Amino acid sequence: MLRGRETWPVRKEIEVALQRAEMRMVRWMSDVKLKDGVPSKELKERPGMDGIISVIQQNRLQEYWHMLRKKDSDWVKKCMEYEVVFRPIGRPKRTCREVVQKDCQACKLNGEDAVDHSRWRKLMQDG
Repeated sequence: MLRGRETWPVRKEIEVALQRAEMRMVRWMSDVKLKDGVPSKELKERPGMDGIISVIQQNRLQEYWHMLRKKDSDWVKKCMEYEVVFRPIGRPKRTCREVVQKDCQACKLNGEDAVDHSRWRKLMQDG
C-alpha cells in the first residue's frame, strides 16, 4: 500500500485517502460492517497495528537516517541538499526536507542521533 511514499512529501488529501483505505481494509479483515456500530479506534486497537501515517513517518525517518550516514561526496546526499530555484504561481509545494524536518521535530530527533542507531530507532518509534 505504501509504494515508496516515504521518499516524497505526502499531501493532506493523500493522507486522508490512505487513512480511509486503511480503515476499509481493517474492517474487511475484522469482518465488521459500518452498520455494526464498532468505532474505528476500537478496530485499530484490535490487531495492535500502527496507523498508516505513523508507518509512513517511520519509513521516511529511516530513509533520512540512511542519508545522514552517507559520505558527503555521495550523489544521493548531494541531491538531498540541492535547492532548486523555481518560483511557480501559488503556494510553494512542501519539499522532502521540510517534511523530514517536521517528522524529526515530532520525534525529537536531530542529526547527532543518527550516529547511534539504537537511540534513533527508539526515538523514532516513540514519536
